[in-house]
Amino acid sequence: MTQPPQPPNEPPQGGFGAPQEPPAGGFGAPTPPPEQPGYGYPQQPPGQQPQYGYPQQPGQQPQYGYPQQPPTQPMGQPVGQPQYGYPQQGQPQYGYPQQPGQPYTQPGMGGPGGPGTPGGGKKISTQTQIIIAAVVAVVLIVGGGVYLVSGDGDGKKDEAKKSGTKDGGKDGGDEKSLGGGGKEKPPASTKSKVAFQLPQPKVADITDVSGSWITDKAYVKTGVNQIVGYEPDSGKQLWTIPLPGQVCAASRHATDDNKTAVVFAASKPTPKNKYVQCTEVGAIDLDAGKLLWTESVSGGNAGDDKAAFREVTLSGTTVAVGGTDGGAAFDLGSGDNLWKPEVKADGCYDMGYGGGPGLVAARKCGSYDNPTVLVQNLKPSDGAPISEFKMPAGVEYISIVSTKPLVVAADVGDTAGDGSGVSDFFSIDEKTGKLRAKIPVDSDRYAPNCGSTEVEQCSKLAVGNDRIYVPTEEHEGTGDDYGQTNEIVSFDLATGKATTDRADAGERYAMYPLRMDGSNIIAYKWPPYDKGGQIVSIDGGTFKETVLMENPGDESVRDAETSFSLDGAEVRFGNGRMYTSETLISEQSTSSDRKEYLVVAFTTN
Repeated sequence: MTQPPQPPNEPPQGGFGAPQEPPAGGFGAPTPPPEQPGYGYPQQPPGQQPQYGYPQQPGQQPQYGYPQQPPTQPMGQPVGQPQYGYPQQGQPQYGYPQQPGQPYTQPGMGGPGGPGTPGGGKKISTQTQIIIAAVVAVVLIVGGGVYLVSGDGDGKKDEAKKSGTKDGGKDGGDEKSLGGGGKEKPPASTKSKVAFQLPQPKVADITDVSGSWITDKAYVKTGVNQIVGYEPDSGKQLWTIPLPGQVCAASRHATDDNKTAVVFAASKPTPKNKYVQCTEVGAIDLDAGKLLWTESVSGGNAGDDKAAFREVTLSGTTVAVGGTDGGAAFDLGSGDNLWKPEVKADGCYDMGYGGGPGLVAARKCGSYDNPTVLVQNLKPSDGAPISEFKMPAGVEYISIVSTKPLVVAADVGDTAGDGSGVSDFFSIDEKTGKLRAKIPVDSDRYAPNCGSTEVEQCSKLAVGNDRIYVPTEEHEGTGDDYGQTNEIVSFDLATGKATTDRADAGERYAMYPLRMDGSNIIAYKWPPYDKGGQIVSIDGGTFKETVLMENPGDESVRDAETSFSLDGAEVRFGNGRMYTSETLISEQSTSSDRKEYLVVAFTTN
């Protein structure tokens, strides 16, 4: 994967070390061998102490996500023909553990020897049936939760009820109960139309235009030295907020009443000062189209000068900003300063923060050539640490994927090799700071994307149901035209192991998670050469896909839709509308007649 061009004066990338080499397996997710951890499992040799924060593994408990019944035919797979990424006949299915010996056949279910017997042979006695039933009951209690059965006096039995968690817990909860709770429903017709297209504004240099939000009243997008609100379906300008300089960072979070935060430069560039520092922090009312306040602070590595920031996020009513000068925070309602950058003897400063339901700092300490990176869960009101996790030696930058549950990404030793910024995910207990699981993601197999140095810029992934959902790399499909395709799979954040989740993009489509919708995953399907893209909702329990939007396949429309790079674009979907926009633009080539867009929007309304 390639990264879009970066603005000037970005800090260098780096990192040391290397992840464990994964074993060979089916594409998309590994098949764990019976006695050794497969790809995505915490790498812990038998008899040794766990590595930095790994929990001890009790016994051989059944792992969540492994079915209690034999796997069914994979979705969309022709009977008798193996699907790409699935093992051949006789091998374990994708994500399923190998089962030693022959499966147990209950009396009355039939077997190789004929119906009515467990594998054929003579009819067993009533006493033997009672003994077998007792053994089965014990196995069910130990292996998958407790089954409660009560009689009604007439020999009839109530339906068996299974106790256990339903939220991705570790004691055998029902996977199907994960789905649901989403707000996005398919419209009467999923066929969309072009809502509007906005051409790229003309600029003389690389310009940051990151920031886009959806409200019930407007689609809001950063422009050149301004933020503009558009009517959601027509693209008509509703309001404009002029700014003294260019937006440098925009929070991806907003409050329920549609307020958010941005960082921008104090002035426009001049021939003598082409790169104006991003020192101004502001709060935006996305419904009213107003700049509520503007503040700046000094301190930290900036000394008496204004501190410059390249990161901004929002958690509750706390606006948190970070950069090489350190971190600061403001109250969203008043603009009051909650904390400011400080000079620390140990060289520690907050590079940036992850927001949303929690507030997490990415904190760097030590010397330039031997840094230590800390993950700190903070109290949003005053920045006091609740817990802290120390990243392994050699990690220089991290991306905060989610604050609750707490998940961070890192390119350990710069080993991803594809510019994605991800070689491993770290699942951390936000209350204690202890590592729950380390999840290696082979860049040849998986395709999430995080900024190399940005703290909260991950895309093409989603976190929910105590799992992280990632796309596989594109690979050759099984159709007659041999087009490219991929899948969405997941890892359990408690164990670090691959689950049995798998959603197929379909022939010649490539599918990427956008966000969670309740327990469901909203995903975008990148189109083939003769069709439009799609938005689908994937049930978090069954992984059944429901189409929410299908864009036109006309050549001109498709060319506009695919003119963006998904690694450098913002894709927003909600209420039957999809908006794709650029985050960085540059001077347009005069030798090309290709149209370049700031925003392309579709609607089913």
